Amino acid sequence: MQTEVFSDIFPLLSTANPQTLEWLLNIAVEHEYPTGRAVLMEDAWGNAVYFLVSGWVKIRRTNGDNSVTIAILGRGDFFGEMAVLDESPRSTDVIALSPVSLLTVSRERFIQILFKDPQLHHRMLQLMVKRLRQINMRLQMRSSPPAVKLAYTLMNLGENYGQESAEGKEIFYIPFKDLAEVTEIGIEETTTIMEKLHEKGWIKIDPANNFIYLVNVKQLQNLANKL
Repeated sequence: MQTEVFSDIFPLLSTANPQTLEWLLNIAVEHEYPTGRAVLMEDAWGNAVYFLVSGWVKIRRTNGDNSVTIAILGRGDFFGEMAVLDESPRSTDVIALSPVSLLTVSRERFIQILFKDPQLHHRMLQLMVKRLRQINMRLQMRSSPPAVKLAYTLMNLGENYGQESAEGKEIFYIPFKDLAEVTEIGIEETTTIMEKLHEKGWIKIDPANNFIYLVNVKQLQNLANKL
């Protein structure tokens, strides 16, 4: 992989200097996981940062035999940084929703890079603040109607990970159970709303090819803005 491609895939690395990108590519270790495989398990000690080159994963929190999906990540995102920075066990599991390709950088090397490249350090802080803002928004929208919350979730996934296509903005066909848990609404409500959005032509659900297309982005955004 060329350094230019590396920085294009990952927003975290968009401001990193060329030497940082070259070093990261040289030290990163490639991993591939099939659908359903655990990439990380809760309580594992944070020994690496993970860069998602392709595929989709879900972040879930477990409590005994129960688990709840709290986030969906796609191509170009990263995870594992919090456990690396505070040297504590991870608090969540990461499960592959699709075939996944990852690059990992060890904790020691990643911290060295942050000290050597202030621009990367600053960019990482910016993205972590963005994540906190998204969590705050989810808290604020808890009392919003389910359709509004689901539209917001779909738009957020589209903006962060969507790919332009002839059908509309393309995102992975996320199981409705995971979509419901991330949005914090019931599975039956999620199914009903998704079917209605499909009937309206605002989205196109294509489970055979594992895609959801955001067809009428303007209408979805208008719905999401009714928080």
